[in-house]
Amino acid sequence: MMDKSNYAYKTIGEVAKILKLKVNKKGVLATHTIRFWEKQFKQIKPIILNSNRRYYDERSIKILKKVKFLLKDRGMTINGVKQILNNNASFELDEIKNNSIKTGNLRNKINKISKIINKLKNYNNG
Repeated sequence: MMDKSNYAYKTIGEVAKILKLKVNKKGVLATHTIRFWEKQFKQIKPIILNSNRRYYDERSIKILKKVKFLLKDRGMTINGVKQILNNNASFELDEIKNNSIKTGNLRNKINKISKIINKLKNYNNG
């Protein structure tokens, strides 16, 4: 059975914990960072309920993880990350999934390369 909590909406504090955002001297999580990213990246769409409480779904959390990774770990600029998010239909953190070559295409490419190698061999031996 699947764990329902993974699909539930999370509060901004819970998201800050998931993202392991820094805690300030008073022990408060850096939720302002999430609010800032939310203003910068239109793809992050929390549901705002009773008195401005934000709730984030799994999709928004994935985007936030990607934003944090690109900004903090890769040292990209806000504009650089915006370009990636705007050009990327998929928000998978695992880029390999997005760039996988279909088996048929790969077979065709290998065949073409083999033919070129054989031509070169014949040319050099002739």
